[in-house]
Amino acid sequence: MENKQIIFTGGGTAGHVMVNIAIIPEFIKEGWTVDYIGSKNGIERELISSLDGVKYHPISTGKLRRYFSKENFKDPFKVLKGTFQAYRIIGKKKPAVIFSKGGFVSVPVLVAARMRGVPAVIHESDYTPGLANKLAIPFAKKVLATFPETMDYLPEQKAEYIGAVVREELFTGSRKKGYEITGLNAEKNVLLIMGGSAGSKRINEAIREGLDRLLNDFHIIHICGKDNYDSSYEREGYIQYEYVKDELKDLLAITDLVCSRAGSNAIFEFLALHKPMLLIPLSLQASRGDQIVNAQSFEKQGYAHIIEEESLTTDSLHQALVQLKKDKIEIKEKMNQYKSSEAKEQVIQSIIDQVSK
Repeated sequence: MENKQIIFTGGGTAGHVMVNIAIIPEFIKEGWTVDYIGSKNGIERELISSLDGVKYHPISTGKLRRYFSKENFKDPFKVLKGTFQAYRIIGKKKPAVIFSKGGFVSVPVLVAARMRGVPAVIHESDYTPGLANKLAIPFAKKVLATFPETMDYLPEQKAEYIGAVVREELFTGSRKKGYEITGLNAEKNVLLIMGGSAGSKRINEAIREGLDRLLNDFHIIHICGKDNYDSSYEREGYIQYEYVKDELKDLLAITDLVCSRAGSNAIFEFLALHKPMLLIPLSLQASRGDQIVNAQSFEKQGYAHIIEEESLTTDSLHQALVQLKKDKIEIKEKMNQYKSSEAKEQVIQSIIDQVSK
């Protein structure tokens, strides 16, 4: 293969970047030149900057909203500008293939890829495709699905069920290091709270209002989101982080139970690590409902319990977490039946297959 140049794209949330982070090192190891197209200020810029050997190219991008906003009138021009910027970058870099993880920044990149005649592969994490991927799919050669049910929503001739890509580093955590980092111990179940890369105001409030009661049953690691650390809630057995990166594998090594939003990448990682979950999906008022169907799928398979955001109170959260602890062994038995597929290798092969066509 002569042209070993690849461009990755995807962003907006950490979930739209983690699969890229999992497979980029494999391409670098095989001697590929790797570039990344993302937004100017998105979380993807910060996450990708930590990878050696990847050049980051920021472009203009709009947010494709389903609701009325004055910004809706500006965003088509931002997307158009981003498309021309991506067109120039692709023309200069001459990649053999482009891989997209989704998010609004990916739309101009996929349009530009088609204009340049470069094949593109999309990975769809959620149960149903997001708006950005719906717009981008016509410009892609291949669409890979995480849930088998997602195949019903994708064009049959270009879709393939491949499963979830889980970062291998998450399996390498050290319990000893996890306890050293946090100062916690094995006397109580360790509960990990995650509200997504931006945090969750509702979850943070419910946890903190009921903190003293929760600490009777659990040690708590609370990843609360950027600018959400609050020193007034410092207690023994309660550890706060705004965001965790390298230490996450060690924190997960000591985690017994998880309370989380229901983003696809995160919940499949918890499943692969056999961590029973209480899922609080984003409501329809705050999202398109993708997290709701993600959570329902996991509940149906016995991997998780659910609280709807509209029902979230300090009392309902405490009761649900105590019940999760009681059901922990039964849930883990169900999780043990789930086999982490060779999804990463399949994704890589699907990308390379597009080059040889």
